[in-house]
Amino acid sequence: MKILMLPGDGIGPEISSATREVLAAASDAFGLKLAFEELPVGHASLEQYGATLPPNFAQRLRAADGIVLGPASTADFKDAGKGEVNPSMYLRKELDLFANIRPARTMDGVKAPVGPFDLVVVRENVEGFYADRNMEKGNAEMLVTPDVAISLRRVTRYCSERIARAGFELAMRRKKHVTLVHKANVLKIGDGLFLDSCRAVARDYPEVVVDDVIVDAMMAHAVRNPSKFDVIVTTNMFGDILSDLTAELSGSIGLGGSVNAGADHAMAQAAHGSAPDIAGQDKANPFSLILSAALLLDWMGQRHKRDAFIKAGAAIEAAVRGAVRAGESTIDVGGKLGTQATGKALAARLCAH
Repeated sequence: MKILMLPGDGIGPEISSATREVLAAASDAFGLKLAFEELPVGHASLEQYGATLPPNFAQRLRAADGIVLGPASTADFKDAGKGEVNPSMYLRKELDLFANIRPARTMDGVKAPVGPFDLVVVRENVEGFYADRNMEKGNAEMLVTPDVAISLRRVTRYCSERIARAGFELAMRRKKHVTLVHKANVLKIGDGLFLDSCRAVARDYPEVVVDDVIVDAMMAHAVRNPSKFDVIVTTNMFGDILSDLTAELSGSIGLGGSVNAGADHAMAQAAHGSAPDIAGQDKANPFSLILSAALLLDWMGQRHKRDAFIKAGAAIEAAVRGAVRAGESTIDVGGKLGTQATGKALAARLCAH
C-alpha cells in the first residue's frame, strides 16, 4: 500500500514529517507494509516547476492507495492560469472526494469550554457554495458590475444522496443517530432538495434515528449541548463552518482530524491552515494531521477489508489520547514538546503496542 505525502506550505512540512513517522511506526506494529512517496505542492512546487502542482500529478495521485495533504497557503494562489491552483480544491475535484468526514471529541487533559462529547460532521465536499468546484467550466462567482456580485450554489440529488448514505453508513458503526442540518426554511428549493434526498436515503436505514435542525439553531445547540449529537450530515459551506466550531469546542482545532473520501480514493488533511507565523519553529501541533492519517487508515481498511488497517487507525487515535493525558504534546494542548518530539513520542507509543 502506497501513501503519497504532500507536505504543503508553512507548518506543513513539519507536521507531515511527524505524521509520516507515526504512520511508519503503525505500519511496523500492525504489519501494514506501507510505502511512502513524497511530492511538493504549493509554494515548493511553484518554485521548482512553475506551478503549485508538479508534473503528471493526476497520474501519480491515482497510483496511490492513500494521500496525506499538509496545509497549503491557498490565499496566495490567485491565478490558476499562471499555475496557481489550490491543491486541496484540485484533489477534491480530480478524485471526486465527495465526503469530508470530521470527528470532534473531547480528550482527557485538554480543557474544553463545554462538557464531554463525541460527534462526527459529514460534510458534502464537491458542490454547494464553493465557487471553484461546482461548475464544469468557469467560476460560480460573477462580478456583474463593480457594485454587484452574484454567487451561485449547486445542489444535486445525486450528491445529496451519496453524502447522506456516507453519513448513515457511519452512524451504523456508531450510535445510530443522524442529524440533518439545513436552511430549508429559507433556501426552500436548494436545501429542500438536499433534505428530501437525505430523507429518501434514511428509509434504507430503519435502525437509525433521524432528526433535522436549521443551521443557525444548530450552532446554538452545538455550543450548548454537543453531546446530544452523533453523526451530523450537511451541505458544503454549513459543514465547513460547523466542523471548525465543533473541533474548537473539543478543546483545540489542532485536535480536529479530517478525511476527504470518495468511492476509490481518500485524502487525509489537517483541519487547520498553514500557520506561516510559526513555520520552521518546531511549535506546530501535528495531531490534527496525524488523526487525519488515522482516519485514512480506517478508510483503507474498510475499502479493502483489511482489519489491520482499521486496528492501526484506532491505535493511533488511542495513542494520541494517551499522549495528551501524559503531556507528550505541544504547548497548545498542555504539553511541553516540539513538533518533532511529539511525533517521536507518539511513534514510540505505537512501537510499544
